[in-house]
Amino acid sequence: MTALLEARGLSRTYGEGEAAVAALHDVDLTIERGEFVAVMGPSGCGKSTLLNLLAGLDRPSAGEVWLDGARVDRLSETALARLRRRRLGFVFQFFNLLPTMTAAENVELPLLLAGRRRRAARRTARRVLADLGIADKADAAPRELSGGQQQRVALARALANQPDLVLGDEPTGSLDSAAAGEVLGLLRAAHARGQTLLLATHDARVAAAADRVVTMRDGEVTRERTLAPSRPVTLPFDPDPA
Repeated sequence: MTALLEARGLSRTYGEGEAAVAALHDVDLTIERGEFVAVMGPSGCGKSTLLNLLAGLDRPSAGEVWLDGARVDRLSETALARLRRRRLGFVFQFFNLLPTMTAAENVELPLLLAGRRRRAARRTARRVLADLGIADKADAAPRELSGGQQQRVALARALANQPDLVLGDEPTGSLDSAAAGEVLGLLRAAHARGQTLLLATHDARVAAAADRVVTMRDGEVTRERTLAPSRPVTLPFDPDPA
């Protein structure tokens, strides 16, 4: 069976000559459909760089990125944007919600960009917010929400399009312990329903929930540990008609 996501010899260098900094060096990584993989390591080890390359938010200096058997690192910016809208979800440490939109509108936006009709997008957004326990905050602005509630909205936005893969860069990193625990519970529930997750994290609780932990240092993968078998694959949410 073809892996969902593969990095082959992935490297990223910033700058040139004596000022060049190697942020990532010759990384190989395979993510199977339905897996929950955590990437750990000290600050500056290359975790965020790796996620950005895999999500098409940055270009590798060398190496290849494959999604579901198709090479994607050479796609045009337009094609990469289309792929991110339709097949990838991303959860950021600091939420990255649009402040002028309500919670529901933030979740609707990627659905609309992917071509969903407005009425169907609105229905899906509100259902996903309800699934994540914040239906009553659908019409609230991000500034009216706690950090944990904002991250729930960000997770709803990442899940709304039923992406093949959700990537998270320190998704609990800016939350207090209680809110981080709640968000981790939602991530575990999404995984149990079959969602594939790849999370960069310092949080040992997040890593302990994963199927596999990849440890990085100085831009290289230094260790991989399998913790638990993957769950059966099912869709996280029932799709609405377009």
